[in-house]
Amino acid sequence: MHSVRIQQDDFSIEAEVDALRAVSKRIGGIATFLGCARDFSEGHEVLSIEFEQYAGMAEKAMRALRSEALERFDIIEARIIHRVTTVHAGDQIVLIVVGAEHRGPAFEACAWLIDTLKQRVPIWKKEVAPDGETWVSLHP
Repeated sequence: MHSVRIQQDDFSIEAEVDALRAVSKRIGGIATFLGCARDFSEGHEVLSIEFEQYAGMAEKAMRALRSEALERFDIIEARIIHRVTTVHAGDQIVLIVVGAEHRGPAFEACAWLIDTLKQRVPIWKKEVAPDGETWVSLHP
């Protein structure tokens, strides 16, 4: 199981945390971010969200992001999974799991990874609503 993946299928948070923990017994703090689909956005109902990627470039950007986090923060391991498919309210979209000796660096790196992923990785989302479809350009 690779540390960085783009996939259509859902993922197991428990399996990803277990894979991270298997890397080192020095990991004492694990921070996670799980992004899920909502049924309401920008004042309107959302029926589904379609994710598309710039094939080849999105995963390459995610690998570079992981490498940068490992250099920038005092962490031991990081895992990043993003789904590129159609999701519905409550479905999992993105998971970031970071392991460090202590919680502080794990939290810092986890927050930086999701914020920077949304800025740098060429993955786009289209919200499908009862009144039409909208490509979402801003990443809150």
